[in-house]
Amino acid sequence: MPAIPATSVANLRDLGTLPLGEGRSVRAGRVFRSAQLDRFDPAEPVVAALGIRTVVDFRTEHERVDRPDRLPPGGRLLIADVLADHLATSGLPPAAMLKKLLTDPALAEEYLGGGRAQDAFRRTYRAFVSTDSARASYRAFLEELGDPHAGPLLFHCTAGKDRTGWAATIVLSLLGADEKTVMAEFLSVNPGVRQAFAPMIEGFTAQGGDPELALALIGVVPAYLEAGLDEVAVRHGSMEKYVREGLGVPDEVTAVIRERLTVYEA
Repeated sequence: MPAIPATSVANLRDLGTLPLGEGRSVRAGRVFRSAQLDRFDPAEPVVAALGIRTVVDFRTEHERVDRPDRLPPGGRLLIADVLADHLATSGLPPAAMLKKLLTDPALAEEYLGGGRAQDAFRRTYRAFVSTDSARASYRAFLEELGDPHAGPLLFHCTAGKDRTGWAATIVLSLLGADEKTVMAEFLSVNPGVRQAFAPMIEGFTAQGGDPELALALIGVVPAYLEAGLDEVAVRHGSMEKYVREGLGVPDEVTAVIRERLTVYEA
């Protein structure tokens, strides 16, 4: 699904219309993904038209305090801190330090050069599957999505690419999307993220920084998602079992998610 051209919300996308095979697709207007909502403008027509009722925020406490969400009128906020158990040992810089690294190529190379950035992200995606805080967060997200009375829901983290990308992967996998569709949706955020960070990347490379290191930090690559999917396979054998046994989401909730979010061709 193409990005929704909102000026007040970065990386805003509707999972709707993505193909699920056998004449099925994701129902439009029910579940959206984005970056943080600190500039959210409920009066912007394209945003107001979405009718968002619930926002699920996957960010850490520091991220939320630094840039609090703005909510739609009457909107409900659900906090689901995915990285609470992992950030201190992840090898990734705090969000506040990321901008500093992208203005100092020597410091970035010292911290995350030589493939260390990619390795750290792969560990983080595995932690999305294995840590208690991540399991609790994604369980809460799915339970909210599986409420038969729920309205349109938006889920997000800071850039809308990693924690948010894994959430989208779970949903699409449960709905029956094939690997190609899941990967395409995962990578779909790169153009928007690169555009948002373009001046920073240009400055970084102009100072002699490695453009691949910059893109490893601000974008996503297939190896990140593959690490998370491999962790699911090793620990649980399938996405279905990961959701049922790893996250503790009842089959009844999964059935509601499929009913709410699936459209069948006439």
